Amino acid sequence: MRLQDLLVGLPEADLVGNPDTPVSDICYDSRAVRPGSLFVAMRGLNVDGHDYIRQALAAGASAVAVGAGSESKWRPVVEGLHAPVLVVGNTRVALARLAAAFHGYPARRLRVIGVTGTDGKTSLCHLLAHVFNATGNKAGLISTAECRIADQLLPDTGRYTTPEAPEVQAMLAQMVAADCEWAVMEATSHGLALHRVDDCEYDIAAFTNLTSDHLDFHGSLGEYRAAKGRLFSMLDDSVDKGIAKTAILNADDPACGYFASLTNARVKTYGVSAPPDISAHSLTADGWSTQLMLRADDQEISVHFPRPGAFNVSNALAATGVALAAGLDLETIARGLESWPGAPGRMELIEEGQQFTVVVDFAHAPDSLRRVLEHLRGSSRGRIVAVFGCIGERDKDRRFAMGRVAAEHADYTIVTDDNPYSEDPDAIITEIARGLEFGGKRLGHDFAVVPDRREAIAQALAMAVDEDVVLLAGKGHEMQVHLAGSSYDCNDAEMARQVLRELPG
Repeated sequence: MRLQDLLVGLPEADLVGNPDTPVSDICYDSRAVRPGSLFVAMRGLNVDGHDYIRQALAAGASAVAVGAGSESKWRPVVEGLHAPVLVVGNTRVALARLAAAFHGYPARRLRVIGVTGTDGKTSLCHLLAHVFNATGNKAGLISTAECRIADQLLPDTGRYTTPEAPEVQAMLAQMVAADCEWAVMEATSHGLALHRVDDCEYDIAAFTNLTSDHLDFHGSLGEYRAAKGRLFSMLDDSVDKGIAKTAILNADDPACGYFASLTNARVKTYGVSAPPDISAHSLTADGWSTQLMLRADDQEISVHFPRPGAFNVSNALAATGVALAAGLDLETIARGLESWPGAPGRMELIEEGQQFTVVVDFAHAPDSLRRVLEHLRGSSRGRIVAVFGCIGERDKDRRFAMGRVAAEHADYTIVTDDNPYSEDPDAIITEIARGLEFGGKRLGHDFAVVPDRREAIAQALAMAVDEDVVLLAGKGHEMQVHLAGSSYDCNDAEMARQVLRELPG
């Protein structure tokens, strides 16, 4: 592909150099550049890609894209090498547009569903992908837990919930090549704010809920909400694919009206308590499932949904709203809901014949941890033993708050590693312990500190007796614990299974 072929979506860009320069891929990491790459220099939170232009060109980049106002950084490097330079206003916006153009605008050949919210995004995305695929509507999935095309698992995209734009567009192109009709995508606040999901041409956008999170990045709850709101504004700019643009909103959440105000698209609401378009009644717990009556479009149908708790019922309602907007009928949707196997590491029940309950869940913030613990308290007769830590390099206020939640809702807590990354793991654990102590818990009596997550899981399972519940929270599907400069393998579900098999009896 020639450089000038990529400029359709960047009419304001200024190209210095040969427009016929061939481009073999779009790259934003100088370490991944190969001969023929177009290197897009982005300013990140910790590094500036403009400082790595020399390395990118040395690795074979055929051209570079730079931000306006960065001339002092790129001109001395580029002039002697005669490499074409594309000057743009915002290199993050340009990265998405260039990636979409390079892959032939794949989102225009798919019907795309975006899901945003603080909690429940991954579960809802997996549920939607299952409903579509189970009913003969081939769908691809881009989520925190995994990316796939129908049953084909795609390679891991790294530590980001929403991959960068070149990876997103490449996966969408794979879906097109595999004859998918639908793409289901998590749209995180980071991904939206950083333009990773620009040019995804959304047809249906769904909202789960909104609580305070990621304020270390966004700065305020208002900015966090506004970042998520971009998803609904983007509906108005998406190309017409013969389907009505629709926003599916949680009527039980106070932010519902705000998101509805951001789009001219059709709005459909769902909820349990508010009067919505899609609702449920006659909810009855049935082991690890929920029996309910699903109501939509003046129709009702009985559903045996294979997940517990009001928050999972809310996801079932959201999925119903999306599927109806996509053109599926209520009975077909209900059968898809009933056959869902669940999402990896989301309220995942671990069963190895033990006489107590073991649950793995991604709850990694105070509100999500509270919801899970409240559900487990209401459905169990024994003690609740919680195992969790808190991620490093993120909002530090959640650490103390998670300790407070555990003090209120768990009988015993083992504080351990999550992903400290570059931070001191002991400092993170100390803040969680401070929250537990503030809530009246005593070290050595009501909670323990076991930094190695594998050992923490083993201790929690060894102390459990009949009818207890052990919650392994915070990491869900993740496969490793990342420390400063090292990591160790630990998938909570697999670790639990291994320990349970080795327990006496």
